[in-house]
This record gives sequence, C-alpha cells and structure tokens, in this order.
Amino acid sequence: METIDIHQATKSYGEITAVDKATFVIPEGSLFGLIGPDGAGKTTLFRMITTLLLPDKGHIKVFGFDTHKDYRQIRLFTGYMPGRFSLYPDLTVEENLAFYATIFGTTIKQHYNLIEPVYVLLEPYKNRLARDLSGGMKQKLALSCAMIHNPRLLVLDEPTTGVDAVSRKEFWDTLQKLGGSGMTILVSTPYMDEAVRCGTVALMQDGVIMNSGKPEAILKDFRGRLLEIKSSDRFGLLKILRSMQEVKSAYLFGQYIHVTMKPGSPGIEWLRDYLPVQGITDAKITEIQADFEDCFISAVENIETERSHG
Repeated sequence: METIDIHQATKSYGEITAVDKATFVIPEGSLFGLIGPDGAGKTTLFRMITTLLLPDKGHIKVFGFDTHKDYRQIRLFTGYMPGRFSLYPDLTVEENLAFYATIFGTTIKQHYNLIEPVYVLLEPYKNRLARDLSGGMKQKLALSCAMIHNPRLLVLDEPTTGVDAVSRKEFWDTLQKLGGSGMTILVSTPYMDEAVRCGTVALMQDGVIMNSGKPEAILKDFRGRLLEIKSSDRFGLLKILRSMQEVKSAYLFGQYIHVTMKPGSPGIEWLRDYLPVQGITDAKITEIQADFEDCFISAVENIETERSHG
C-alpha cells in the first residue's frame, strides 16, 4: 500500500516556487529520505504532507486521506519533528513528554516500549529543563515526543542538522530499527552520506524532485566515467578541465577535483599526457566510483541542461 501519493504538488511564495510539480509515491513501512541542500524545498514539502500547508496545485494523499479535506484524520496518525527545536523550554524532559502524550489521549507508560530505545538515554535528565539539554539530547526528546502516540507516519525535518557525529550515528541506528516495525518514516537531510541509510530516497533542488528510487539504483544509474584528480594548482587545473570539450563536468571535491568525462572521450593516459602541456605537471588521476554527492551534482547538471534547452 502507498503511504503517501504526491501528484504535481506545487507551492509558491510570491514569485518563488518552493515546490514545483512534485510527483512520487512512498510505500508503506519504508524509511524514505528527502535529500537536498538548504532552500531546496524540503521543509515546504514536508509541511504539505503533514497538512500544515496546502499545495497551490496538485494533491497529496496520506493513507488515502486528502491533505486538504481530511487533515484532522491525518494529524491523528502522524508524528512530526520540525527542523527547529519546538518543545517547551521551561518544561522538564518528563513534563514535555507527558504533555504530548496527553494531547494524543495516551500516556508515557502506554507506549513506553516504543520510545524506550531513545528515552533510556534521556531518563537520567528527566527533571532537567528542555532548554538546558545539549543538541543531541534535545533531538532525542523531540523524537520521543513525536513518537509517543505510536504514529503510522513519522516525519522528521533535518533531525541531524547541528548535532555531533556520534549523535548522528545513534539517531540513524534508531531510525533503521524503527523502520523494521512497520512505521513509515520520512527524513529530510542536507547530508549526502545519510542517503545510503534510507530504503528509498528523492533528490531535491530548487523545488524540483530530480530523481527518486533506491540509493543503490541511483548510484548504479550514474552515467559517464568519473575521475578524481589532485594537483597543487587546484584552481588552475579546474579552469583547464572546464575548458575541455572532452569534459562533461568538473567540480571541487575537498582537496580533489571530480571530473566526469563525456562518452567516447580519450582515456586517463591521454589526460596524463595532455595536462603537463597545459602547465599542470603534478596531477594524480584515478578513476573512481560515484558516491551520492556525485550523483546529486550530476542530477542538478541534467536539470540545468534541460532548462537551457527548454
């Protein structure tokens, strides 16, 4: 069964189109990742799914309920964790959790088994005010409050932004365990390395869903030969590569430059001979497999090419 059916969903703020004709489905029980940088439209799309915003065009259905007409029913079985910490800072950990349980007509005790893997780390601080928690502990409290009523759909907007690496790993380990319980989980993130922790992902940029599917399928679908090149003159090298007709794209990637060659272009040995002629004498060239960031950049370039020919 499809948990969420999104068809041509569009939302604009004045002249800015935050979400542009988004169309995809999310199967029930999946761990779904919406991947994209700040400003891509992820939060707007999640707010439409959770009935906090209405699409200007198109429709969104959650378990068959329309977000426009049936918002009351959808809110009963949805847990939502916004990107900004939004719990009550002047209440303790336990008071926040009890308050959210009461809103949904339940108790901490009734669904404690569901939140226990997360809450067990919070319990030593149960009498501490929420405002005095660390970033990682605030994240765990927000997740506990979002799950306290055992929702069928859990929506988490950039839950790992601004927390340390250890807390990020713990959080994703928890989500993957929850994913096996039948709960449908939606997570947005700007971190490309988190995409592979999801069962299904969608890549989003400038309000457009560029690609969607299983992470391994998106990685496999990368087109072109990808090279990793290192030189002491990175910016000079980058300028040369971008001027070459054999190169589809070249961009900085940490201390390296990632280069996608056009189909039918000469091999690495030709490039090793060509670069010294252009003044780059210390280039180290390796052919590599694309990671998720490479796939994302390739998808952005494809969209831009389509627009320029549109």
